[in-house]
Amino acid sequence: MKIIDWYILKRYLATFFVMLLLFIPIGIVIDVSEKINKILAKKVPFLQVAAYYGDFTIYFANLLFPILLFLSVIWFTSKLANNTEIIAILSSGISFTRFLRPYIIGASFISILALLMGFFFVPKASKGFNDFRYTYLKSNSEIRQSQDVYKQISDNEYIYVSSFNYITRTGYNFNLEKFKDNKLEYKINASQIKWREKDSSYVLAGYTKRTVGAMGDQLESANRKVFKFNFKPDDLTPTIYAAETMTLGELNDFIEKEKARGSGNINAYLVVKYKKYSIPISAFILTIIAVAVSAMKRRGGMGVNLAMGIGLAFTFIFFDKVFGTMAEKSSIPPLIAVWFPNITFGILAIFLLRNAKR
Repeated sequence: MKIIDWYILKRYLATFFVMLLLFIPIGIVIDVSEKINKILAKKVPFLQVAAYYGDFTIYFANLLFPILLFLSVIWFTSKLANNTEIIAILSSGISFTRFLRPYIIGASFISILALLMGFFFVPKASKGFNDFRYTYLKSNSEIRQSQDVYKQISDNEYIYVSSFNYITRTGYNFNLEKFKDNKLEYKINASQIKWREKDSSYVLAGYTKRTVGAMGDQLESANRKVFKFNFKPDDLTPTIYAAETMTLGELNDFIEKEKARGSGNINAYLVVKYKKYSIPISAFILTIIAVAVSAMKRRGGMGVNLAMGIGLAFTFIFFDKVFGTMAEKSSIPPLIAVWFPNITFGILAIFLLRNAKR
């Protein structure tokens, strides 16, 4: 690598990490101002709060990654353009494609970092972040976030709960139906179901069982009954919440299990999985767009470039959120929905790059 490559690469990485260091404390301050009353009211231990903001830092950085990368590239590239450094570099005989090399190297480094974070670190941070919120900051009505969960747990067994509390591992209005040769064999009802960690069993309160027979049904009831079922509390957890807290290997295993069960919520898990791969690729696309937009010296200076950059960045985020939600709630294939923003902005990047070369 030449001196100019090192110069641009160091500016690329330094500006990006400085952006992170500037915006993360702002995010923490805003979050503290919103939650300090609840934290003090519930007397949350200091170590729990410190661990929460450690997880918050990783979670928040991953959330703002595309915007911060985009703005940082526009920022320092606009400064190069305003100082006529880019004109001097290109006038020396270096092509625009060659000028892009250190940017691509920087984007590669950031992409690998984002990939590793998304596979291993962000899921753990997401779990700690959400656990803290649902343990200390949410009301009881907000904690019961999963509503009307209906799942197939085997070839002939189906379960239903009207609501599920992730923190207490407690469900309400539980039903289990088992079929044989497409006919109902028995049905279990309970007003409450609670996971018991010590022996991986469930305690059913208000238990009743109706077994269908040829000569009449048999009824069984008890105030309390202990069972071992073929499902875990994670199967009753809000879909996105559970998916966000799984590493890549755990998520792949869970998706295979859900496919075997014929789950109707499989698209939500696939969206989270595909985003782990699409976000790092967006680093290259956003870098190219940022360079193409800001490499030209404009009459309005850096302000015009930043305004264009902020508009494009939020448009990218808008596309990402809208198509992700559509994949979860409609019949759009998750792979197409997740990659549509990258494909669209990739085409835009090629168009802007061709104009910038001229």
